[in-house]
Amino acid sequence: MINKKEKSPFNSSLESGVRALIILTSIYPQSADQQRLVEFDYLVVHSGDANGPVSLHAPLPMRAGELLVRRSIVESGLLLMMSRGLVDRVTTENGIEYVASEIANTFVNSLSVPYLVKLKERAKWVADKFGAVPEEELHQVTKRFFDKWTTQFHSSVGTIGGSNG
Repeated sequence: MINKKEKSPFNSSLESGVRALIILTSIYPQSADQQRLVEFDYLVVHSGDANGPVSLHAPLPMRAGELLVRRSIVESGLLLMMSRGLVDRVTTENGIEYVASEIANTFVNSLSVPYLVKLKERAKWVADKFGAVPEEELHQVTKRFFDKWTTQFHSSVGTIGGSNG
């Protein structure tokens, strides 16, 4: 029996890999470490949260919790893109980072599905707005979303759990 969840592209290595690749081509020749890619990935799909273009994904409550699970999804996506020669892993003074390969831009430019066109637009917006932002400042931006989510989560748990006193 085929497990439908395994066949779904949503939150798959392919989906996150294509997003990471598009982000890397948008910031090229700059490289980025995995944490920066996780934060950029969130900002690309939830750009409206950062006063950017309309978000690509629905504004679900407590979506900032996605920041907790994105790391492994982005990592598997990067590995897939590396296995296809679209992303290179480089060692920098800051540690291991990722950069779009020589053939990445040609591949990304061939993507013309409306969702991916919008994704490329959001990635360019993220690159323009946050590409040169120092690491600590970027963390502060995404920390605001996470702090808001934590507050929402605790409120929901308190409501579900009954009395708080």
